[in-house]
Amino acid sequence: MNARPGEDPAESGEFHPTEADGAAELDANEPDATEPDAAEPELPEAVRLRVIQLAAHSMPTLRRDELPRPLWPVAKWEPRRRARLGGSKIAAQLAVDPDFRAAIATRATDEAGELGAAVSAGAPPAAADPVEVAALAYLTRPEGWLDLLGSAGAAVRSMDEDAEVTARLARAQQAVAHAEHDKALAEREAEKLRVELAELRDEVNELRSQSRTMSKDLREATRRADKATDSLAAERGRLAKAGEDHKVEVRRLRAELEQSSKALEAARHGARDARALNDARLWLLLETIGGAAQGLRRELALEPAERTPADLVAGALAELPGAAGQAAARGLEADDPARLDDLLSLPKAHLVVDGYNVTMRGYKELSLEQQRARLIRGLGGLAAQTGAETTIVFDGAERIHGLPPAPRGVRVLFSKKGVTADSVIRELVRNEPDGRVIVVISSDKEVADGTRRHGAYPLSSDTLLRRLGRS
Repeated sequence: MNARPGEDPAESGEFHPTEADGAAELDANEPDATEPDAAEPELPEAVRLRVIQLAAHSMPTLRRDELPRPLWPVAKWEPRRRARLGGSKIAAQLAVDPDFRAAIATRATDEAGELGAAVSAGAPPAAADPVEVAALAYLTRPEGWLDLLGSAGAAVRSMDEDAEVTARLARAQQAVAHAEHDKALAEREAEKLRVELAELRDEVNELRSQSRTMSKDLREATRRADKATDSLAAERGRLAKAGEDHKVEVRRLRAELEQSSKALEAARHGARDARALNDARLWLLLETIGGAAQGLRRELALEPAERTPADLVAGALAELPGAAGQAAARGLEADDPARLDDLLSLPKAHLVVDGYNVTMRGYKELSLEQQRARLIRGLGGLAAQTGAETTIVFDGAERIHGLPPAPRGVRVLFSKKGVTADSVIRELVRNEPDGRVIVVISSDKEVADGTRRHGAYPLSSDTLLRRLGRS
């Protein structure tokens, strides 16, 4: 750690720097070290780098008074960074500060062991690394250290030259190996090309053979085309003759059609006469059946029914099933208000109305209460005019309170919860006896189709609205 103000660095003990500061602290806070004396020898690059490494490694073990002030920031870095970024300052301080150099030499020789002691004595082993010997000699400076530096420099240069020669030899060997490899590749490529050339020759021979075959096929195809052209000309002649024959046949058929039309007209006249005869027979049969029905009614003494099937369905509405069966019957389709009048004029006709289907098409601008009241009022007048039994079915979970009293001859029903008005309408139609005239008013296709299969006469909602508007 750094000495406090007023404290002697020599008394602060061993110097242990950290790596928190950067190279900027070195450049901003401390001036450059003094340039080395001219008497300092020029070190080979390898020796200079080794000296800097030894110093950088030993700096953290120095006391603060042994470390030059310009190197205080450098001592805070880790060894590799210290040697790389602060090498020039370390080298300069070693050249100008004998005390710093001696402190570094002491620690470097201690770590070097026997080699350090031998270099300090001026008698390094002959087999020692010349770079290490020169670095230790520069730091310890024993007698004759300049000669050791010169010998180390010569040895280093010799080693560099040997390394260069070795590198050149390795490059030459590598070039020879590449050349041999390229030669082998070229031979393989040449062999491959020879094989491909042989294959291409075989393909050329095969193509020539195919070309001869195709030429032969082309000549045969040309011959067949010429033959087909001749056949086409003959076929065109036959087609022209067939066209003439067709025209003759058309004229013959037209003559036959004219004769058939005359025969059909005669048949129609005969059919009208036959129909008149059948109508007379039917009228006589109906008169007979009517008389028989009146006699049967007198014999059975049947009283007029006080309740109709629709009254029974209304009473059992809570028991209505959720789905209706299918029946095989066919109704009639008619959307003319006059047709509605014709159907309602038949004896004991029953008019069943899908309430909201009609009101939503005719009075959708009104509230639901006003829609129901207007439709019930209109159907009351229609029932009074025609005398037909009338039933209106609305969707609803329960009967809506507050409705005005229904007019005479008009029945108002609401479907129970979970049951639609469509299901109630189909149940009403199914409970009527076969042969009774039942008119169902709804623009819902499913309602119309379902009731038609049960023998009803479905009419659209617009038909009823036009009829009510005419009243």
